[in-house]
Amino acid sequence: MKIIVLLLIILLISCGLLAEILIPMDSMQSDHLKAYGVAFSALQKDYVVKWLLNFRGGAYLIPDSFEIENLCNIRGVYYELISAADVVMIQAEIDASNMDTIFLEKEPKIAVYTPPNVQPWDDAVTLVLTYAEIEYDTLWDEEVLSGELNEYDWLHLHHEDFTGQFGKFYGSFRNAPWYKEEVRINEEMADRLGFSKVWILKHQVVEKIRQFVKKGGFLFAMCAATDTFDIAMASRDLDICSAVFDGDDIDPDYQTGLDFSRTFAFKDFELITNPYQYEFSSIDASDYARLRGPEADYFRLFDFSAKYDPVPTMLTQCHTNVVNGFLGQTTSFHKEYVKNSVIIMGESPEVNEVKYLHGNFGKGTFTFYGGHDPEDYQHRIGDPETILDLHKNSPGYRLILNNILFPAAEKKKLKT
Repeated sequence: MKIIVLLLIILLISCGLLAEILIPMDSMQSDHLKAYGVAFSALQKDYVVKWLLNFRGGAYLIPDSFEIENLCNIRGVYYELISAADVVMIQAEIDASNMDTIFLEKEPKIAVYTPPNVQPWDDAVTLVLTYAEIEYDTLWDEEVLSGELNEYDWLHLHHEDFTGQFGKFYGSFRNAPWYKEEVRINEEMADRLGFSKVWILKHQVVEKIRQFVKKGGFLFAMCAATDTFDIAMASRDLDICSAVFDGDDIDPDYQTGLDFSRTFAFKDFELITNPYQYEFSSIDASDYARLRGPEADYFRLFDFSAKYDPVPTMLTQCHTNVVNGFLGQTTSFHKEYVKNSVIIMGESPEVNEVKYLHGNFGKGTFTFYGGHDPEDYQHRIGDPETILDLHKNSPGYRLILNNILFPAAEKKKLKT
């Protein structure tokens, strides 16, 4: 067998064939973020894209073509033209190592859940999608409830509050114009859709998203959308909102009424219902991260077997396994509240905090990523947008884009 492979390599070298475009994703790459956009564009143009897991930072192989080369040159993405012999040698290295080749089959249809009054740069995912030139659509409560979500493969949630408490900003910002506008828009939407309270509407939206995942959809959530989503699923028909949010008292048995069997990622957490406290539950570890500060706040990515654990391997492809931490309304998750069935992909091991996790539900999957903006340590309300031209090689943003391409992978790999 080895002799046959050697003869094949010699034959290919003698032919001098140029076979593929290699887009490295290691330290050689000039713009990691736009490289994902090139791979996405190649899928749009019906090229077969090979994702080389654990090879040169998760490199891409695309059939040689002038339009893909031109796209790389226009977008400032580093690439190498390699021969068919090189491809054979790369595949031999992959076969013999903790690596694997994943075929990306089709362009995933991407939706971002976002209200009409949001600023596009106030969401790290829409920011990086725009920078990488990856197409996406936006939808909100009405579209989700009407079934439009079923037209998409992948859904992103960011700092939304699915508990109906308007982000728990009441204590500090209840008199701010932007807060009043957010309350007005949400209450008007609830009323127009026939719901007496915002939290009842949000719980119904969560149920629709839950069914989307159960049927095979891919859910990616960051910041407060992670824990508030699970809180809404656990509380379901319970009123956990103070009167300042919905006009009446909280259900007195709200804590014992929580159903943790309905949640995706978290268990046994305790709710924080004080409207003046900027926190939803015991899940979030933001206070501990703030005490550490930016100099000591980081998390490590786990090293997975590409051949036996292709899904978490895909989601953790990066040119470094140590990533700087960043705050959010929900920054990270206390490990004690993470379900045993969940795959932990990134954590701060010294302090027992989970930053990045993944799991299955029905035929679909969910991925939760704590924090707001990977390159803005403490993003505050009204802060200017992050300029991604200054962060082309951001490992924190790379994790987001791994999730974008994840649904394009061959289905048999996603089921392992």
